[in-house]
Amino acid sequence: MLPSVADLKAQAKRLRSTLAADGHSLTHAQSLELLARQHGFRDWNTACAAAAPANALVLALDDRVTGTYLKQPFSGRVHGVSSHGQSGQLRVTLAFDEPVDVVTHDSFSSFRSRVTCVIGPDGLSPAKTSDGEPHLRLRPEGK
Repeated sequence: MLPSVADLKAQAKRLRSTLAADGHSLTHAQSLELLARQHGFRDWNTACAAAAPANALVLALDDRVTGTYLKQPFSGRVHGVSSHGQSGQLRVTLAFDEPVDVVTHDSFSSFRSRVTCVIGPDGLSPAKTSDGEPHLRLRPEGK
């Protein structure tokens, strides 16, 4: 996932400072354009449009996470993560520390140890239960 606009601007500032220390002068606009091209975009405006929201969830393999899956609390780790589409969505596979019972009926259970879901940059799955609750609510552990 592409960093946020604020992170991209900070990268451009560091790039400009580093090049200036080596005797290469760039304007701020030139450093933004160069950084956009380094990320594979034709210009700064295109990079900004593709950038992650400032509060976007960033995940990596083996990150510790908590949340709810089908309304049941869990803790676990990220077993897999990949981008999903153009809207900043991620496909995440989670390995739960303890199996999660996804059935709320008293007479039987169905436990899950690992699940794969699509989530948005806010950590919520677009898929919802019949009462409108996201299938998955995810956050880094400790947040």
